[in-house]
Amino acid sequence: MSPREVEDLLREYAPQVLVALVRRHGDFDACEDAVQEALIAAARQWPGRETVPDDPRAWLLTVARRRYVDHVRGEAARRRREDAVALATPDSERVARAADAPATGWDDSLPLLFLCCHPDLSPASRIALTLRAVGGLTTAQIAAAFLVPEATMAQRVSRAKQTIRSAGGSLALPEGEERTARLAEVRHVLYLIFNEGYTASAGDELTVPELSTEAIRLARLLHRLLPEDTETAGLLALMLLTDARRPARTGPDGELVPLAEQDRGRWDGGLVAEGVELIGRTLRRGRVGPYQLQAAIAAVHDEAETAGATDWPQILALYELLERTGPNPVGTLNRAVAVAMVHGPAAGLALLDESAKDGRTARHHRLHAARAHLLELLGDEEAAAEAYREAARRTTSGPERRHLTERARRLG
Repeated sequence: MSPREVEDLLREYAPQVLVALVRRHGDFDACEDAVQEALIAAARQWPGRETVPDDPRAWLLTVARRRYVDHVRGEAARRRREDAVALATPDSERVARAADAPATGWDDSLPLLFLCCHPDLSPASRIALTLRAVGGLTTAQIAAAFLVPEATMAQRVSRAKQTIRSAGGSLALPEGEERTARLAEVRHVLYLIFNEGYTASAGDELTVPELSTEAIRLARLLHRLLPEDTETAGLLALMLLTDARRPARTGPDGELVPLAEQDRGRWDGGLVAEGVELIGRTLRRGRVGPYQLQAAIAAVHDEAETAGATDWPQILALYELLERTGPNPVGTLNRAVAVAMVHGPAAGLALLDESAKDGRTARHHRLHAARAHLLELLGDEEAAAEAYREAARRTTSGPERRHLTERARRLG
């Protein structure tokens, strides 16, 4: 079995094993550490073997339990009786007794996702803990994806687990409004992970495919767990339709290629078809939210054979509906571009001027990049070049900075 196949298998079983361990012992912090050690052991031992263990889940659970017992041994005397009981139980019996959930383990992942998105955690901590506990990524992998030192990410994960412990977090699913709110946070965390993977906020690489791929995998999992939730379906469709363009987003030297200039023949047709079918089926159910509207916009872009064939009036109508679901600075910038494509650059610039009154937007490089694009369409090349340079100064992404600087240079 190849290392990639082993990695996929471990990510499938990681949340199942963690939930089984937590349900037995109740200590999320120590159990999560034990599962990570088991995953590392498997990653070292399984590749190159003709077969993985007959029951990979049981193997991981057994190793994780042993690691947990080792941890318990080092605890205070009040934990020694539990340690002795755990050590006295044969591995096979312990595996059977711990497997409270169905063999597939899908149902276990929902409470784990909810726990990792506990309201007492910061967005950054939710992302890190979700990737580690549900995604099965190591601390080193997460740190590399977000361009921070491994020690910094380890501290973030550790603080997140301590926060959950202090808050009395458990695998019990919340009910009513709390459940609805927590589900919205889960979706938001997956959305943030995907966005960071699709367009890295910093560094010299435009994308971090490991993050966007993992976000899609987790969104598929959430959709499988909650097939009737239309916003989860919309989120998955949005990811599929957006990620379909990734192969065409960079040129031969890694340079950024804008949507209008991409070779659409390089887009992933399978992802486009899947995303279009999913959002089409979901929209017919009548409960429309922001993720569904964003997916519908992405579908209009993806279904256009050329940039010139894009149905901008439909996109503008969808952005106007999106605006009604709740003002969003990035959405407003995108709507301004759509207004410009339908009613002319001057109309789009007027909307950008209004948007600039929002402090969050005014500081963002995307406002200046959008203004530069519309000024260029208007024919004011001098002002456009200055706006491109200002956008380049504000971005922390190397590929975006190089692209914006080159745009300014071409205009003189």
